[in-house]
Amino acid sequence: MIKYNLQDFVGGWFVGDFNPSIEKSQNFEVCIKRYTKGDYDHKHYHLLSDEITVIVLGSARMNGTIYQANDIIQINKGESTDFEALEDCVTCVVKIPSSKNDKYLVD
Repeated sequence: MIKYNLQDFVGGWFVGDFNPSIEKSQNFEVCIKRYTKGDYDHKHYHLLSDEITVIVLGSARMNGTIYQANDIIQINKGESTDFEALEDCVTCVVKIPSSKNDKYLVD
């Protein structure tokens, strides 16, 4: 066994086609992200990747819809969304495939 710490990875991303990464893969990437109540990610989309977000703890609003722990949200490439933590929140995000520089902000 090898032990890692999530804090050693950029933005919580620990598997994918980037450095540092525990497992290099062009097929997908995985992230665990912690938010504090009120944190906000601006509306964006991906041209190349689909994204699956699991709300592990807490609640969040995405595109005006409230999601809570155990909700799984599938966001297809080309779809845009924002993210607002309504309380302290933990998410697990999987992007398929792993694609560098594939985040486009919406004005």
